[in-house]
Parts: sequence; C-alpha cells; structure tokens
Amino acid sequence: MSLLELSPDQLLTTTRTVRKRLDLERPVSRELIRELIEIAVQAPSGGNGQTWHWLVITDPEKRAVIGEYYRRSLQQYFADRDAIAGTSADDVQGRVRSSSAYLGEHMGDVPALVIPCIEAANLPEGNQAGLWGSILPAAWSYMLAARSRGLGTAWTTLHLRYEREISELLKLPDNLRQAVLIPTAYSIGTNFKPAPRKPLDDILHFDTW
Repeated sequence: MSLLELSPDQLLTTTRTVRKRLDLERPVSRELIRELIEIAVQAPSGGNGQTWHWLVITDPEKRAVIGEYYRRSLQQYFADRDAIAGTSADDVQGRVRSSSAYLGEHMGDVPALVIPCIEAANLPEGNQAGLWGSILPAAWSYMLAARSRGLGTAWTTLHLRYEREISELLKLPDNLRQAVLIPTAYSIGTNFKPAPRKPLDDILHFDTW
C-alpha cells in the first residue's frame, strides 16, 4: 500500500496514541500485519538473539475475551489513581482519560490486537533492561511502520494484570512473556500532530544533574 508523505522527523513526532480515531469497522489484512512485522524485526535485540515472537489476534471471540480483561484492568487502574489523587485533572489529562475509557470499552472491537513477546523463563534480577530492550524497540518500530501506512495504534500494558489468563487463552508456552498489547486499525484521518511536552530545559542534563 502507499505510504504517507512524512519525513523521518514528522513520523517520529506524530506517531500518536490513537484510541477514539481507530476505525473499528475496516479490517486489517494479515498481509499488511506481516509487512509491518517484517519491518519491526529489523530493530536491535540483545546479543542479536531475536528471541521475540508476535501474536496477532483477529479472531472475534478471542479479541472479545482480551478486551474484557483490558476493560477490567483499566477500571481498576482508574480506581487506584482516583484513590490516590482524586478525580481532578487538567484539560489534557481529562481528554486522555476520556479516550482511554473509550478504548477500554472497545478494545475487543479493534480489528487486530498485536502482542509482541520475548522468550524468558524468568525475569532476570538486577538488569531487566537487557530483556525488555530486546523487544520494546521492535514494538515501537511496528507502530511507526503502521503510522506511515495510515494505521493507528496505541501502546498499552494494562492487560498484563491478566497476563496468565491471556497466555492460557492464546496457548503461549511458559517461557514467553508478553511485552505490550498494540491495538491496530486504520485511523480515521491521518493528520496527527506533535503532542505537548515539558520544556526541554526542565529535563535535559549534561554531564551531571
């Protein structure tokens, strides 16, 4: 399929989390998902181990089950946050919460749910960066490749509250750990912009704090 006319900088700064603008009616072909993953697995992995595996869930019944687990986890997440900080939020956070709630209700309706996984019988003590650093760059590359083709994605991990149940549903071997759940659909419109961020001088440090 044709690519959007985006410079590398535009691609990197406008690959947004898409929730309300996911097209829940338009299917995403397996061929296109394969194309995105072919690009994603060019990402680095520790020791060039490439111990990743990619689960693509398009079966409606399995999507519905995963969607329900995600909805439950999101509700608990909201409840935990409200218990700590109350319900007050600025306009930006209010919009994020609204769109998150929408995705929570519709995760099971998204045409394709993609779960990148990494082989790990046990989580290593002391340095998990090497493990997760061998799958998360590939997951992000997948999202960039999707954006360049007019698809929307979202980086979500709340399903991991039910990782064991979802692993059983998908018949994953015991040594496979789920890294992220990426809902994938065509986006309704492609005119995404850079998001507000903290001033660089507030977070940038050279040589010392």
